[in-house]
Amino acid sequence: MIVVGGGVAGLTTAVVLAESGHRVRVWAREPAERTTSAVAGGLWWPYRIEPEPLVGAWALESLRVYEELAARPEETGVRLVEGVHRGTRLDELGEWAARVPGLRAVADGLAARLPLIDMPVHLAWLRERFARASAARWGSPGAMSGAGTVEEREVTDLAAVPAGVVVNCTGLGARALVPDPAVRPVRGQLVVVENPGITTWFTSVDHFSDASTYFFPQPYGLVLGGTAEEDAWSLEPDPAIAAAIVSRCAAVRPEIAGARVLAHRVGLRPARDAVRLERQLLPDMGVPPAGARSGARGRVLVHNYGHGGAGVTVAWGCAREAAGLVGPAA
Repeated sequence: MIVVGGGVAGLTTAVVLAESGHRVRVWAREPAERTTSAVAGGLWWPYRIEPEPLVGAWALESLRVYEELAARPEETGVRLVEGVHRGTRLDELGEWAARVPGLRAVADGLAARLPLIDMPVHLAWLRERFARASAARWGSPGAMSGAGTVEEREVTDLAAVPAGVVVNCTGLGARALVPDPAVRPVRGQLVVVENPGITTWFTSVDHFSDASTYFFPQPYGLVLGGTAEEDAWSLEPDPAIAAAIVSRCAAVRPEIAGARVLAHRVGLRPARDAVRLERQLLPDMGVPPAGARSGARGRVLVHNYGHGGAGVTVAWGCAREAAGLVGPAA
């Protein structure tokens, strides 16, 4: 079985499949640290993702996992941190919100203690967990047809991937690869500054504007945001946008104004009208469909993409649903 895509969706799906007994390899166009996932601010919260009823279930399932992982923050990159969503009301959210522990109304919005994830650390941990799960069943990574390995491989045709089961977690890449023109970029720009002592996160999001205000305290600095520019493809940071981000955040916490800038980041969220979690058949390549569901005809392709701005938030819920579409290990 080959999972195509090495961001948070691909690696989490690979972990779930490997821990279910499947022999899994990951093919990724680029290393995890260069994916959109690595750029993400890392706060658990359903943002720019549909459909809401399904998203709520996936998000809550992921929340339970992150709450457990927060017991080992240095290892997993996951911490539980207090913060406020300014301007957000409970009655604006779906039924899932009532099941978020500690989510409560405050004077200017909603407060909660939520998972905040250091994405570079978390992606490295996912990769290591995937290798360990594979080794426990198939031996050292690389044995038994590469089980547990993450390879940098460019895929231009899903039907040409030499595996009985192919799982498509390519995010924005699915636009050309599937091809699926419904997948489109939503550009997000961030600024990382030295943390002047801020220990809580903050968001203020206007869903009718491409500009928002948020800051997340991470071990490597304070992440400031942000933007949500529809159909914008540029990965180059815009100095004017960066200055506006810092200004908006400093209006909330004045000490941010004098913080030294450490880095600028840009990521393209893989938006879609609805997440695609779907199973279909691929043409048989004339080889036994190793890893395919018993009795299946042809080879299996499972899609898991289109997570918008909430790939981290729904990663575990979507990974487990994708694994269910693959079926049990032989």
